[in-house]
Amino acid sequence: MPPFTSVAAYTPHGVGMLAVGIVTEVFGPHGATLPGFDFALCTDRPGQVPTDLGVPLTITHDLDRLASADLVIALPWADFRTPPAPAVLDALSAAHERGSLVAAHCVGVFALAAAGLLDGRRATTHWRFARLLADRHPEVTVEPDALYIDEGRVTTGAGAAAGFDLCLHLLRREHGAATANAVARDLVLPAHRDGGQAQYLAAPAPESAGDERLAGVLAWARENLHQPLPVAELARRALMSKRSFARRFTAATGTTPHAWLRNLRLSAAEELLETTDLPVEEIARRVGYGSAAVLREQFVRRRGVPPRSYRRTFTTAP
Repeated sequence: MPPFTSVAAYTPHGVGMLAVGIVTEVFGPHGATLPGFDFALCTDRPGQVPTDLGVPLTITHDLDRLASADLVIALPWADFRTPPAPAVLDALSAAHERGSLVAAHCVGVFALAAAGLLDGRRATTHWRFARLLADRHPEVTVEPDALYIDEGRVTTGAGAAAGFDLCLHLLRREHGAATANAVARDLVLPAHRDGGQAQYLAAPAPESAGDERLAGVLAWARENLHQPLPVAELARRALMSKRSFARRFTAATGTTPHAWLRNLRLSAAEELLETTDLPVEEIARRVGYGSAAVLREQFVRRRGVPPRSYRRTFTTAP
């Protein structure tokens, strides 16, 4: 199917203002150089919709907007313990049956679960409410530590600002790395965080000289992807033992050094495939893989297609 061009966000009474801001910022206009989306907020009772901050929003679109959108997002709301009205659940189910992509993050995931769209699937939500989701919907495999989970036409994300990660992931998946990275730059956000990354970190910001050294090593690694970058070398540059470095790295990033580097290399390869006409062999060298064959193997695992097929789909090179 072609990538989505229209986006409708279901905005219930008591909707989270942060969530409204996230989808509006990601799918709103970003200038002539980026694709524009037909984006709208919709609700079951158009008019003044209260939010979790007490500031009302004026929503003019009703549930019919869900019937024409390529991507439907259920936003979180304050009274999520009470399922949405049957008309809302029917509209979400109908959108999915029609072939739309359906997504939600934080407690908006409870709406998808109530509509039966998560039955037999893996899903995540805000870690604080993961147990409640699992207890209410035992047919759903809840993974409380994941940042987001992509199940094809249904994608769920963790709480609060993880909505940015979910939306950027969908942009990357459907429109390519260059578009997602450009939107992230526009919003001054990290370009990509892997869905398997932990929702929350014990030490998300540097708290010691060791953490500052770690941040410096990560910045150096980003600039030197063409090198092998073994963990022993990274640990040496951080003035740590391999064991201490691995422990500190996981605490600070929520993932392992190997997984972080693999994601970084593949993200760089995606953007080079989209924005240049460099041979795949040269791209493999620039991102630190020993051969095009190794890049191809890793790329197929991540994207499901080889690099050349990905390039044909997403290329923006002249």
